Amino acid sequence: MSAVPSLPESLTTANGVPPPLTSPQTNGINGHATSKPSANNTSAPTFQLHDAPIENFRPIRVIVIGAGYSGVYCGIRLPERLRNVSLAIYEKNAGIGGTWWENRYPGCACDIPSHSYQYSFEPNRDWSSLYAPAREIQAYIERTARKYGADRFVKLRHQVRECRWDKGVGLWRVKVEDLATGTVFEDRAEVLIGARGNLNNPAWPEIEGFKSFEGEVMHSARWNEDYDFQNKRIGVIGSGSSAIQIIPRLQKVAGTQLSCFIRSRTWISPPFGQEMWDKLGLTSFIIPEDLKEKFKSDPEHYHKFRLAVEEDANSIHAITIRGTEMAIGAKKAFEENMRARLASHPQIFDALLPSFSPGCRRLTPGPGFLEALTEPNVNFITSPIAGIEPRGVRTQDGALRELDALVCATGFHVSAPPPFPVVGAEGRTLQDHWRRRAQSYLSIAADGFPNHFMMLGPNSAIGSGSLTMMIESTGDYIVKCVRKIQKDNIRSMAVRPRRVRDFVQYVDAYFEGTVFKEECKSWYRNSEDQITGLWPGSTLHCIEALRSPRWEDWEYEYVGEEEGGEEVNRMAWLGDGWSVKQREGKDLGFYLYPGFLDQPEAGKPEERREYKVRPFSY
Repeated sequence: MSAVPSLPESLTTANGVPPPLTSPQTNGINGHATSKPSANNTSAPTFQLHDAPIENFRPIRVIVIGAGYSGVYCGIRLPERLRNVSLAIYEKNAGIGGTWWENRYPGCACDIPSHSYQYSFEPNRDWSSLYAPAREIQAYIERTARKYGADRFVKLRHQVRECRWDKGVGLWRVKVEDLATGTVFEDRAEVLIGARGNLNNPAWPEIEGFKSFEGEVMHSARWNEDYDFQNKRIGVIGSGSSAIQIIPRLQKVAGTQLSCFIRSRTWISPPFGQEMWDKLGLTSFIIPEDLKEKFKSDPEHYHKFRLAVEEDANSIHAITIRGTEMAIGAKKAFEENMRARLASHPQIFDALLPSFSPGCRRLTPGPGFLEALTEPNVNFITSPIAGIEPRGVRTQDGALRELDALVCATGFHVSAPPPFPVVGAEGRTLQDHWRRRAQSYLSIAADGFPNHFMMLGPNSAIGSGSLTMMIESTGDYIVKCVRKIQKDNIRSMAVRPRRVRDFVQYVDAYFEGTVFKEECKSWYRNSEDQITGLWPGSTLHCIEALRSPRWEDWEYEYVGEEEGGEEVNRMAWLGDGWSVKQREGKDLGFYLYPGFLDQPEAGKPEERREYKVRPFSY
């Protein structure tokens, strides 16, 4: 039986909107009283209701820097999960895609299975290869941005020049240059999200005489697509992921003579997903048309395939832990694989074989790389570079390799702060803050930088598992932070310095038992041999860690509590006692809609498979 009296329909319809509040002296924002103290209580002001329904979150502006995988995810989830948010995504390039828009070198591709390198909610059944080429990945990101409306927020060819927290007004002041016109303007926002990623600041080799070389010079991330490599003498510096992809492609160009300057020993792993590929009876990494059609016509088949890819990636975390059976077995298997592929050139095998465990440096499958090193037009050079001269590269054995072009596949400054000033609450730049070490809280925030969140910040790369799930988990966490800032009328939200120190201590303790701390040269670590690039755990570990924010790890200042001001009522977010649905007069029983009804299953929950699988971190 209802406790509500039955009223005529005309009356309930007419009164679907609440009357104006009788108390006139509220600011409508934070519930801070403007009236005089009451006669009964001279020590506290009279509280005035926030004259808005409970769901009517405070309007704020959010600025996102970068429109790659991370920035596009923000552009999808922020407007989907929040209301009253004005959003701008500034991208310096002329297209969406981030590192996949910038990197155009021959052979550029993802080095993990394509079907794991995609958003969880937007499967692409049309990848051409197990390792999708860069152009396909860029097109996928752009297509996804367009499908979910994120592209409407993106401002292309807009480069951020400075970000400065204005403590007086609780806003980030962001200087942006319109690269088309050269005009510099200021945008302001309550929240700043850095979504630049860590693969867009090229690291050029620091070699004596580097700038004296008179031939063509290019970095893998700054590729000259107009240069004709035919019949050229080409030097390639580096042995990381980019070099491993570039060398097989350049080796096949007519008339080329390659000199590969490989200083560091490295593991070349068998292709990731090879065992699954073998089960499908496939001998090439090109996905045949009939399999792609099967993916499209049979959703259940494709779902099982995707699931197998993810489970395979998440099953090998033990390879990163020193002394485990998997780590020892992987080292033996990789060594046998490399020895077999270089059987005709054992001297190359001896020069490449590392003493450290697989995974200490980033593992790269590199199809065709070892085979390319054995070709007649490739010189495998192990003598260290002594210097660069106008006509070529001189090595420490005294030889001068004369070159027409020099390709620097020397990676990125992955743990560096942005190449523009980011100035925090106390006037200190992020560059200064991270001068000794890039430190963060859960890779998402730095202390002293209120309302500033990072996608793929320090300690965010994944040693095993899916990077895109790391991106989604980080984005979801940030959305929850923005919601809290709105709902609780928070002016400033900054992580506690002690929590940053705690996380860094955890990071250091975790990595002591891993292969990442063995003796090797890797972008995972800084000059002090501290691991600043990787998340301290697996992808599944990261998903759980970021699922439910610990709000007690943050410090807050509230709107209306400016320096010297009185404390506001922290329950003002309750609004005026009404719901926005009642103000609009519709969806008044929404909790019974199928999408909102939380129906438990009969029986004992602990006996169901879902109970054992579901996360309890929220």
